Amino acid sequence: MARIPFVAGNWKLHYDRQATRNLVNLLLAEVGHASRVDVAVGPTFTSLQTAVELVRGSSIRVAAQNCYCEDKGAFTGEVSPSMLVELGVHDVILGHSERRAVFHEDDALINRKVKAALAAGLGVIFCVGETLQEREANRTLQVVGQQVKQGLAGVTGSDMRALTVAYEPVWAIGTGKTATPAQAQEVHAAVRGLLGELYGGAVAEATRILYGGSIKADNAAELFGQADIDGGLVGGASLKADSFLPIVRAARGASVG
Repeated sequence: MARIPFVAGNWKLHYDRQATRNLVNLLLAEVGHASRVDVAVGPTFTSLQTAVELVRGSSIRVAAQNCYCEDKGAFTGEVSPSMLVELGVHDVILGHSERRAVFHEDDALINRKVKAALAAGLGVIFCVGETLQEREANRTLQVVGQQVKQGLAGVTGSDMRALTVAYEPVWAIGTGKTATPAQAQEVHAAVRGLLGELYGGAVAEATRILYGGSIKADNAAELFGQADIDGGLVGGASLKADSFLPIVRAARGASVG
C-alpha cells in the first residue's frame, strides 16, 4: 500500500490566537477535507485549543511543538502528553533541532518523550538531522543513524504505526539552503533501511519519512518526487497560506492513487 503524503507546519514561536484563527480558516477553505494528503498545523501552546476547535470535523490535524516525558509532578513550565490529548491534539513534534541545540535535549531525553507521547496516544513526528560540520566531515549517516537508534530505543513495531520520522538537516533550517533532492533521498533511504533492520521491512515501508529544511513551493515537488520522501515538516513557509498551500498541493500531486 502506498504511503499517504504528510505535510505538517511547525509555526514555532509565532502567532497569537487571532492570527491562528486567521491562518487556520484560510487552510480550511482549501484543504479542510483534502484527500491523498494528510495536513497538520503546529501552533504555539497558547493557541492549541483555538486550532483544535477550528479544525474539528475537518481532515486537518493539530500538532504540539513539544511535550515532557512525565504525566505530572514538579516540572515547572512543562506540558504532559495527557494534557495534549485532553485538548484534542493529534500529534507532537519531538527531537527538533532547535530543542536539541537551543534547549540541550539529548537522545536519551528525546527517547523518553517519544515513548511517553506514544503511550498517551499521541502521534509523534520524530526529528533527526546533522549539523553543517557533521555533514562536511562526512558523518551525516552516522549521526542520523545514532539519533534514530537512540531516539527509538524501546519503541515497538506496533508503536511505529503512530510515528513519523522527519529528516531535517540542521544547516538547512531557516537558512534558505535546502538539501538537493539527491542528498535528501540518500538520507531518507538510509533511514528507511535502518528502520528495516530495527523493525522489519513491512514497518519500514509503512513509516512515513518527511523532509524538513527550507521547503518552498518551488522545490517541494522535486523533493516529494523522491522515492523515500513522504512529505515535509515545514517551518517558515507554513506561516502563510499562500506559501504553505502550494507545498500541500505538491505533496498531493506526488501521491499515488
